[in-house]
Amino acid sequence: MRLLDGIRVIDAASFIAGPVAATVMADLGAQVIKVEPPAGDTYRLRNAGYPPSPYNFPWIVDNRSKRGLALDLRAEAGQRVLHRVIAGADVFVTNVPLDGRARLGVRWEDLAPLNPRLIYASITAYGETGAEAARPGFDSTALWARSGLMDLVRPSPDSPPARSLPGMGDHPTGMSLFGAIMAALYQRERTGRGNYVSSSLLANGLWANGCSVQAALCGDPLTVQPPREAAVNALRVHYRCADGRWLLLSIASDEWRWDKFKGCLDDPALDDPRYADVASREENARALVRELDRIFATCDLAYWRRVLDEAGLIFGIVAETADIASDEQVLAAGHLVPVAEAGYMTVNSPIEIGGQEKVAPRRAPDVGEHSEQVLREAGYPDTEIAALREAGIIG
Repeated sequence: MRLLDGIRVIDAASFIAGPVAATVMADLGAQVIKVEPPAGDTYRLRNAGYPPSPYNFPWIVDNRSKRGLALDLRAEAGQRVLHRVIAGADVFVTNVPLDGRARLGVRWEDLAPLNPRLIYASITAYGETGAEAARPGFDSTALWARSGLMDLVRPSPDSPPARSLPGMGDHPTGMSLFGAIMAALYQRERTGRGNYVSSSLLANGLWANGCSVQAALCGDPLTVQPPREAAVNALRVHYRCADGRWLLLSIASDEWRWDKFKGCLDDPALDDPRYADVASREENARALVRELDRIFATCDLAYWRRVLDEAGLIFGIVAETADIASDEQVLAAGHLVPVAEAGYMTVNSPIEIGGQEKVAPRRAPDVGEHSEQVLREAGYPDTEIAALREAGIIG
């Protein structure tokens, strides 16, 4: 038996942060119904900036293993259908802006009376109180830019602020909402009653930037990281190898680690007295970066990876995304899983629970693919379903 077998989730959120919380629940056995307008979730169209592809890959990873219900919530008849489906649900997920929830009949006060055991999971951009509570936003604006991350994560103080990648903040925010939902389900086991849980993009951005934010809260000055060539510690920056690939060193300052590292590189320049101890290496970090740039440029990444691994030193491969599909560790750890019916792999959700085998991913639904099936389960006869379809309430 899977952890969430028998749990029914209504995913009435759009784009990423809310839906991926439901996707993780589907991985653990929950039945998830994806509710979207008859014209489809706008996220289906968000391929701008991606290379041409026959696959709608954002939709694939964020909405797999769900059933699709296309429903016009602008109409009272559509709201009545949703309310009937919710009466038999355990979790409802939404990211409709706060000022629009009343119009669609999806406020907590609309749904809680229908089902006292319902967990209502809300995602907003900036939180649910304050002057900007109803303000819409994406992870690039509310999480990345507003939290200070965009300002701090850039190559040098003179560089423009760094842009984020699509979904980079939405996916961890979805994990926060997943955690809140699971806590509320646990609470329901103890009390028998549902509850309202929430998270926001801004809250998760501040949490991700927590070390720097706490420094600011303590009155400490913050500065953007210096350029790589001006690093304070030459053993904690990235270097380019002979084949153009990069690796990132993260070697602690212990002298025995420096001795091991010198042994790997086997270059007499590193015996210079300027690098004799931690203080000297930090004082002469720029010169050491130049020496290491020269040394790492003599061999390709595969060579350096082997010798540093054999020495037990901590470093990272600066992976190119195209490498991920053939990364032996990624595959061995189960971080990618096949969507058998579709013939491609997808990204696994990032948690594992002992004794729990996740559901094999199924392809993401087409618009309204399971509308009739979901309505029959809610007790609608075929004649009423046909009438709703003819009226454009379901798609």
